Amino acid sequence: MILNVGSSKKKMFKNLFVLLKFILLYDLVKGIVLGIFYCFKPKVTIRYPFEKNPISTKMRGEHMLMLYDNGEERCIGCKLCEAICPAQAITMVTAQLSNGTRCATHYDIDMTKCIYCGLCQEACPVYAIVEGPNYDFAKETHAELIYTKSKLLDNGKRWGKIL
Repeated sequence: MILNVGSSKKKMFKNLFVLLKFILLYDLVKGIVLGIFYCFKPKVTIRYPFEKNPISTKMRGEHMLMLYDNGEERCIGCKLCEAICPAQAITMVTAQLSNGTRCATHYDIDMTKCIYCGLCQEACPVYAIVEGPNYDFAKETHAELIYTKSKLLDNGKRWGKIL
């Protein structure tokens, strides 16, 4: 039977190395040195309410209803956004106007149900419902997070210029 003497020496040196690391507290010293190194690096923290990170052009935030340049509503009441919403967050009531066109009389989005998938925006044939760049819209009650048509139109007037 032939013994492999080289592998036993390697094993012995490996065990000795592990023991030496344990005795000299290598991992603890390495952690302290790393902490001291990061103390002198420039900070990357931003002061959130006053400074904001740049957002992507593909960011999907707070919903808004857009208007045409002449101030007329874009929504034609086709209900495609309501049909395609996987979370069933959109409810809409449409009516026929006297001139024969259809429009949405009630347009509500429950933002607590919304999953910000962007399907409503993609389904809209006239680019009426858009998910804008605003991600800072925390509220205190559930009722404040149910957006009515007037709230969505206000968002469109406020944030529509940025798009």
